Amino acid sequence: MAEKGGRKNPVAAFFGALGRDLAEIGRTFKEGDWRTKCSFLVMGFGPLARGKWLKGLAFLFSEIALIWFIVSNSQNYLYKFGSLGLVETAKVGRKTVYGDNSFLILLFSLLTIFAILFLILLWRLNLRENRKEEQLLRAGKKLESNARDFASLFDSNFDKTLLALPVLGVFVFTVLPIVFMICVAFTNYDKNHQAPSKLFTWVGMENFGNLFSFSSDGFGSTFITVLLWTLVWAFLATFIDYFLGIAVAILINKKGIRFKKLWRTILVMTIAVPQFVSLLYVAKLFDSDGLFNGWLIRAGIIESAIPFWTDPMLARILIIVINIWVGIPYLMLIATGLLMNIPEDLYESARIDGASPWQMFVSITMPYMFFVTGPFLLTQFTGNLNNFNVIFLLNQGNPKSMGMVGGAGSTDLLVTWLYKMTINDTNYKMAAVIGIMVFIVTAGISLVVYQMLPSVKDEEGFQ
Repeated sequence: MAEKGGRKNPVAAFFGALGRDLAEIGRTFKEGDWRTKCSFLVMGFGPLARGKWLKGLAFLFSEIALIWFIVSNSQNYLYKFGSLGLVETAKVGRKTVYGDNSFLILLFSLLTIFAILFLILLWRLNLRENRKEEQLLRAGKKLESNARDFASLFDSNFDKTLLALPVLGVFVFTVLPIVFMICVAFTNYDKNHQAPSKLFTWVGMENFGNLFSFSSDGFGSTFITVLLWTLVWAFLATFIDYFLGIAVAILINKKGIRFKKLWRTILVMTIAVPQFVSLLYVAKLFDSDGLFNGWLIRAGIIESAIPFWTDPMLARILIIVINIWVGIPYLMLIATGLLMNIPEDLYESARIDGASPWQMFVSITMPYMFFVTGPFLLTQFTGNLNNFNVIFLLNQGNPKSMGMVGGAGSTDLLVTWLYKMTINDTNYKMAAVIGIMVFIVTAGISLVVYQMLPSVKDEEGFQ
């Protein structure tokens, strides 16, 4: 069935759209004139033959450039994509004879594959342009001039002109690295297989099996431990800051509180200083020889230093507490603005009905706050899942444990563990696998929670 539960089946919709597109290509060839038929091989031929040289040359030069790139890289890289290289670098006497470079083979093979896909897309746009021009001419209309085509780049098609460079940047700096990382997860690219001196190759699902392996050298136990701590950290860091931020905002805005601007300024000072400075300083305060332990020892409260950063449980609790100090000001500022938008009539009606301050908070303030800040809370939660700064700047994910592999520490999140495996251990294959798992966890939670948000389920609910 094309529909299920009131929604279209995405698979059926895709193949339906593909079928319609192929049918249109067939009609374009069958009904098209000789110029359109030639455009099936030489892109831009039709527009050039009809005097539309601006569009024609754009299609033609793009085809030439892409075909040249594909042919040149297919010979050097793409045909080696299946093996990622066979000839190793060797030392012949005093001379180093370089062989295949698996890293470049993988990178340029992906670029070539993307170039092929883009060529197909461009070819399809070329056919649509030919069909559009033919239909206009058959209707007795004139084609737009080249000057008008050029002017449209800064008028009706200005959105395409404006977005061309950002889209290219997103592809080069976001899409390509993500696809490359996914491919690395299926190779044995690590410190023992470093290009160009050593080759690496495809290993299939071996790395994923290792991630969920609970053997002595498997990553399963460490992965579960780090994943659970990541989820606990993200939950506590999000909701403790959220409720305390609202509480501080309500307290400061309460009638009778003096020096409101002063209290807000003091709180904002904690986020005005860069975290790189403030977190490193706070980390030193709680060292064994830091200011806090030194003061307690001198005061006679303790005899030996409290192991804030060497005891796993103390380290986790301290990180959560310090994050409260960092996170409350943001939430306080957001909550201050939102509290001012709650209609005072709601509170007046509640007072007349005899509601207590707590009842008004539970029945009016919090529903409104949840409704408005739901998407922000989701963003904050996913951000905390990947909160590299707080964890790494405070204690680099330590203390380390002999029972954890991959250099993981007791306070490491998935993202800091990934960083350690990449920088310290150069274990790129497992770092790529962890990167994929971070995406799956973040995307899965985001999609599920987003559908549960009140502002998404009932947009008019608080109007």
